[in-house]
Amino acid sequence: MTRARILRTAAAVLLLVAASSASAAEPVLNSGDTAWMIVATALVMVMTPAGLALFYGGMSRYKNLLNTVAMTFAAYCLASLVWVAWGYSLAFGPDVGGLIGGPTALLLSGITPGSLEGTIPANVFALFQMTFAAITVALVLGSVVDRMKFSAWLVFCALWVSLVYCPVAHWVWGKGWMAELGALDFAGGTVVHINAGVAGLVLALRLGPRVGYRREAMFPSSIALTALGAALLWFGWFGFNAGSALVADGLAGSAFLVTNTSAAAAALAWMFVEWAVNRKPTVLGIASGVVAGLVAITPAAGFVGLGAAIGIGAAAGGLGFFAVARLKPRLGYDDALDAFGVHGLCGALGALATGLFADPAVNPAGTGLFFGHPGQLGIQALSVAATAIYTAVATLLLAGFTGLLTGGLRVEEENERIGLDSALHGERAFEIE
Repeated sequence: MTRARILRTAAAVLLLVAASSASAAEPVLNSGDTAWMIVATALVMVMTPAGLALFYGGMSRYKNLLNTVAMTFAAYCLASLVWVAWGYSLAFGPDVGGLIGGPTALLLSGITPGSLEGTIPANVFALFQMTFAAITVALVLGSVVDRMKFSAWLVFCALWVSLVYCPVAHWVWGKGWMAELGALDFAGGTVVHINAGVAGLVLALRLGPRVGYRREAMFPSSIALTALGAALLWFGWFGFNAGSALVADGLAGSAFLVTNTSAAAAALAWMFVEWAVNRKPTVLGIASGVVAGLVAITPAAGFVGLGAAIGIGAAAGGLGFFAVARLKPRLGYDDALDAFGVHGLCGALGALATGLFADPAVNPAGTGLFFGHPGQLGIQALSVAATAIYTAVATLLLAGFTGLLTGGLRVEEENERIGLDSALHGERAFEIE
């Protein structure tokens, strides 16, 4: 080989290496990942104004069904605007002391159609994360239906997304202190479910029980609507969990598989426990079991295998039933639609189970106690406790401030007795003769 040919070959190799290094350093848009994330975002969007509105609406009393739907829709709309205005920046902006994101992306400034987050457009990533903020604040509603002012709810939603959801999201997903500590939360055990469940409980205690609670029968308006809502939540949850991989790959497929498996196991567990205790397997119990299983697998979805998913789901079904049927009556708090019992407690169960069952063969980013990292369980416990404490204190303060701005959090007793559909909205969900 001549010297000139050797030099040309060496130059070609150097160019290839340089191109490869540049390619590795700069993210490149992947159309498959982008298409999947757009679909996943749409799936999660369906969960709030369709799935959750029907799930909660069917469980509320007939005279408050439309109010429940209206408050769910309003929560989604408010969260959408807060998120693009400043929420995204607070959650995912440059880290400030491990506590909050910097205000560099207000109104999504700096994000263009060509901006990337990994292999997907940054605007798709921002929209995907917005749907999480929206459903989280909407979940809080389950604790306070039938008795909270609509005006107070609107103010509370905007404040809570800004000052509670965004900081916690930054801690876990925005390179905050929990992320640095190594806390594992694939799709929202702490950020979404513990956050919403604890906030719902605090708000329910702040408002006090509904008029007639534990003295009058309070029948759901339509178990059929609740079952349909649960089915839509189940459907949308595949985008919630599998989409959190942020790519269309085997990890997304694994998260999809364990999500479905956990929900099925939890539904059957709730049904059989209820059947054994109360002698009746109710449709409401089956639907609630589905949601409990989905909640519990959410933080673990990208870290655990099939066996763990079955165990997590079964445990969530049993825990959810006893929280709703035994713990709530014993303690006497009026968590109207059981946001704390299903989301708060089952979210904590899932977060702790992740510390036990995280399998590096599923995802090298997480190793639990049973796979050689006993410290992970302690990290998970700390993340659960820190989220619960911060959310409880912040929610209590925001509830007080909201009450000052709106002349109180609670509707007048007369309107509560009449029903908020008629008294507030001037509408009726059903024609009752």
